[in-house]
Amino acid sequence: MVRATSTETRREKTAEQEGQSQRRWAVLGVLGVASFFDGLDANIVAVSLPSIQRDLGTGFATAQWAVAGYSLATAVLLITGGRLGDLHGTKRVFLAGLGGFTLFSGVCALAVTAEMLVAGRVGQGAMAALMLPQAMAVTKRHFQPQEWGLASAVTGVAITAGSIGGPVVGGFLTDLDLFGTGWRAVFWINVPVGAVTLVCGARVLSEGRAQQRPMLDLPSTALVTAASLGLMYPLVQGREHGWPSWTPVMLAVAAGLWLLFAVRQRRCAGKGREPLVPPSLFRLPSFTAGLVTALLTFAGATSFTFVLTYYLQFGAAWSPTRTALAVAAVPLGIAAVFQLTWKYGPHRPRLFVAAGALAMAGGTLAAMMLARSAGTEPGLVPVMAAAFVTGMGTGLCTPVLTAVLLGTLPPHDAGAGAGVIYATTQFGSAAGIAAIGAVFFGVLAGTAAAGDAYADAMGAALWCVLGVFLLVAAMSGCLPRRGGTADGPVAPL
Repeated sequence: MVRATSTETRREKTAEQEGQSQRRWAVLGVLGVASFFDGLDANIVAVSLPSIQRDLGTGFATAQWAVAGYSLATAVLLITGGRLGDLHGTKRVFLAGLGGFTLFSGVCALAVTAEMLVAGRVGQGAMAALMLPQAMAVTKRHFQPQEWGLASAVTGVAITAGSIGGPVVGGFLTDLDLFGTGWRAVFWINVPVGAVTLVCGARVLSEGRAQQRPMLDLPSTALVTAASLGLMYPLVQGREHGWPSWTPVMLAVAAGLWLLFAVRQRRCAGKGREPLVPPSLFRLPSFTAGLVTALLTFAGATSFTFVLTYYLQFGAAWSPTRTALAVAAVPLGIAAVFQLTWKYGPHRPRLFVAAGALAMAGGTLAAMMLARSAGTEPGLVPVMAAAFVTGMGTGLCTPVLTAVLLGTLPPHDAGAGAGVIYATTQFGSAAGIAAIGAVFFGVLAGTAAAGDAYADAMGAALWCVLGVFLLVAAMSGCLPRRGGTADGPVAPL
């Protein structure tokens, strides 16, 4: 009788363990789909921008805001998103972000004005900022420590797959013109998948929140939001208005707001309150150097893709699908070196970042030479080759920088520091689009905007991108000789 009871108990435990295992993989599936769509939507709109601009009859600034607005909203709200998860529970905040992301995708698809589209993209970025910080907390709660690396790898691969598929899917859907929707299909695709993922997430995710719930510092959030907008708005809109006197005034105000933000963080820390960004992080030279290097890397990489897309569709008159094939070579290059970087990069950060920066510079230089020599008729294979080399350089840099930055963080600042890292990379992407885009469209201003004019504009913009990558190579010497975290390297950003 006792043996029978013991056997039944063991069977019950085995069944319970199998159920928990199946649930964990269902959880990972939900996180993977959400990560995939974050990577997809960060890139899917790039190839469709010229079509969007033509259809809505708007200027180049709208195109810049459609990309930069998503990244900027994500950057500004990432740290706040993490705090909200601690306050209200990771499941609740994750599902709110996923539902909001799906809703704002519908807003983008229904946009009838440029302002409505930009508002939808900003909303998407804000909702992504709610989702992303919760993924790590959900992973740690549902998986054992020895499985964290595998779970992070799955979500990292999902983001990479979305990044690779984004340009191709965006170009294909735009050319396919499903049910006469044109470019709107790149946003409609999110709605049914997002709805299904939301239902699955509500069923399989478990709730969790921090034992010590931190206070949400709303004044600091308002300051960093105003400072970011004060920097971005004159860079994007100033050119279209002829660089009026309010542009330098607004930039000066933005600098003052950033200073106020820094002062407030120091005061919060001095009074024993939890600041939005711990000032102690910036007393670590390796962290500060790595953060600046990461910002420059993402600014250059994002603006390279943006400029290349406009040159190919407007200057070379390529179709969205053909442009997508060329642009997709960038994330394919990232994927090509993923395993190499994952295995060896964190142990040789200076070497990998320097090599990656020089590869990005080489790909950028090749694209400039193609525009100069081929003019309006560059070949698909040469353009793909230049983009692929640039992507390989990005793949050598970004995972290593992430590992180095996380490895320099003290344990008590790991959560806030990770939020700062991800916010910085997103802000770098937005700033790159604004600054390099201003150069690109500034050269086009006052010209007939023919093919040769686009080649000249691309050359001027890519000279700036080349300078950014060379600066990254020079700064690699400021990084630690060895990097990585206690759990090994992390997935690329």
